Amino acid sequence: MNQAELKDFLDSKVEQYNNPKFIESDPIQIPHQFTLKEDIEISGFLTATISWGNRKSIINNAKRLMLLLDNSPYDFVMNHQENDIEKLKPFVHRTFNGDDCIQFIKSLQHIYKNHDGLENLFGKSAHKNSMQSSISEFKRTFFEIDHLPRTQKHVSDPLRNSAAKRINMFLRWMVRTDTTGVDFGIWKSLSPALLSCPLDVHSGNVARKLNLLKRKQNDGKALLELDISLRKLDATDPVKYDFALFGLGVFEGF
Repeated sequence: MNQAELKDFLDSKVEQYNNPKFIESDPIQIPHQFTLKEDIEISGFLTATISWGNRKSIINNAKRLMLLLDNSPYDFVMNHQENDIEKLKPFVHRTFNGDDCIQFIKSLQHIYKNHDGLENLFGKSAHKNSMQSSISEFKRTFFEIDHLPRTQKHVSDPLRNSAAKRINMFLRWMVRTDTTGVDFGIWKSLSPALLSCPLDVHSGNVARKLNLLKRKQNDGKALLELDISLRKLDATDPVKYDFALFGLGVFEGF
């Protein structure tokens, strides 16, 4: 396929998968349970954090986590007492355990109390054409309070050559303006043009088959290469192609 044919093909796949039916089988359904901006942000961030492995398990564990937060994640983050967070101790999703969960709640409280929330923190250090340096700065701020060293592994750093798949997915949810109602687009201070594709096994394999990506590892260098390719197809909304790449890989075995 030439460039025009590839764009037409992928645009048709975006239209196929970027619709409300996508929500039914995707972790994005968790923040869709909420209407308050801060509830959407916090539930989305926590859900994205545990979004690796079996999708059914991700969704079930994210639902369980919201119940532990009394289905009011922002209120819990801001107003919890020490005895409240003890009930998070038994939580586990793969290597993300109750201690990690408690640390995340404390770090989120720190961000909302001292850095004016997640949107402000990501926005103030956004680069002119990428969110990757902003993600790195977010991690530094997230762990500037006392924390368990083990918990740092659950927040990726693109400046250490990570593709930061889960945070890039979270940013897609929050920033991307979506007329079909899948992504939220509630962070108006950031442009969708800055976003990067949540690069994983599925999207990476499809991208390679379509010659959008040559690098074999799904790392930070691969993400930069894919960014360049997707921006050539749509410079204003490059991450919309996540729907096409993911859909082709997961639902069509492309």
